[in-house]
Amino acid sequence: MTFTDQNVHEIIASGQPVVIDFWATWCGPCVRMSPVIEELANEYEGTVAIGKYNIEEENDLTTQFRIMSIPTILFFKGGQQISSLRLAGAQPKATIEERIKQLLEM
Repeated sequence: MTFTDQNVHEIIASGQPVVIDFWATWCGPCVRMSPVIEELANEYEGTVAIGKYNIEEENDLTTQFRIMSIPTILFFKGGQQISSLRLAGAQPKATIEERIKQLLEM
């Protein structure tokens, strides 16, 4: 899923669990994490909205959530950011998946 300034607010407001990977094409760690994000999006399809937000093309959330480094992964549930789950820097699939499980248990 690709999150844009046009669709992301509505998706977050829906209340469903949401995972957003903030990235850019020039960011090596971001590009290396892309297959992991895609795998997780496929595995959790219908349960969690998982996707990418390109900070070069979009900027509403970058400013709103003070994204200072990428990759950064934010987690939302019930229309609210769950700041305790926030991840910064390249992460292994197991770490992201553990945070997704925590999100679903909330």
